[in-house]
Amino acid sequence: MTAPPPRPPFDAELEAALGEVHRVVPPGITPDMVEQVRRARDESSPSLGEIVAGRPIDVSEHVAPGPDGDVPVSVVRPRDQVRGAPVVYWCHGGGMFMGDRATGGEQFCDWVEQLGVVVVSVEYRLAPEHPDPAPVEDCYAGLVWTAGHAAEFGADASSLVVGGASAGGGLAAGVALLARDRGGPAIAGQLLVYPMLDDRNDTASVAQFEGVGVWDRVSNETGWGALLGERRGTADVSSYAAPARAQDLTGLPPAYVDVASTETFRDEDVAYATALWNAGVQAELHVWPGGFHGFDGFVPGADLSRRARAARVAWLTRLLGL
Repeated sequence: MTAPPPRPPFDAELEAALGEVHRVVPPGITPDMVEQVRRARDESSPSLGEIVAGRPIDVSEHVAPGPDGDVPVSVVRPRDQVRGAPVVYWCHGGGMFMGDRATGGEQFCDWVEQLGVVVVSVEYRLAPEHPDPAPVEDCYAGLVWTAGHAAEFGADASSLVVGGASAGGGLAAGVALLARDRGGPAIAGQLLVYPMLDDRNDTASVAQFEGVGVWDRVSNETGWGALLGERRGTADVSSYAAPARAQDLTGLPPAYVDVASTETFRDEDVAYATALWNAGVQAELHVWPGGFHGFDGFVPGADLSRRARAARVAWLTRLLGL
């Protein structure tokens, strides 16, 4: 039996929390576990109403016309909003098969409070019930709606950032490519938080973290398999679904890319930032030492988590001139 490759160690504070994290998200999720993991996530995750309770934040619910019906979006605004506020358009994480528009809400509600931005969070259809291109096309439809209706909720469509975490980070990158290729809407920046970008699942970091941490090779196969089916890993995969496959990254908006050193997505995310630089696109890359996938969401009070979240706020502040 081949020995597993050596890997960098987890941050000690984060590693101590892994046992509790695995109660909700085990390291390797197989297709037959999808419903179980969905239920566990739903039971442990607060609603958007619970997240904003007690905060000076207002939430309104809307629908965007999508390619196959309405796409729900939540508009999250500071109660004392300044007219002309920037917009962060948010695509939630969840491996392409779980999550909803409240996922990541604790962080984006902090942005609403701290920065005065308006966040629009989209509820795209999930795989495998709705495979590619449904998720990315829903996200694009929500972006078009957001740009067209920004003024109605007191926001500035010329200061529009697309963002997302994990699967949502991959969808945000795909939406940025779609917006470039379809001639709009104009995007000021892309905030890609440990994004899921490459269906081929064949990097060194994939091998290093098989069966370890959060979202390993098996989970990644399950997520991409749900989205792409038998096309996963073949030449018949669009760069809008798997942005790591894009041959031309020129003309994209400035990007923030972050990832942890001890997770499956490390190498593909570093490669994507490098490809952006090589295409003449400004990108800021952070590789957080010792973090597992989603570390700041699962353990927000850890020192590394606080530093990662502060770096994203700093980038948004500079990009948007706040």
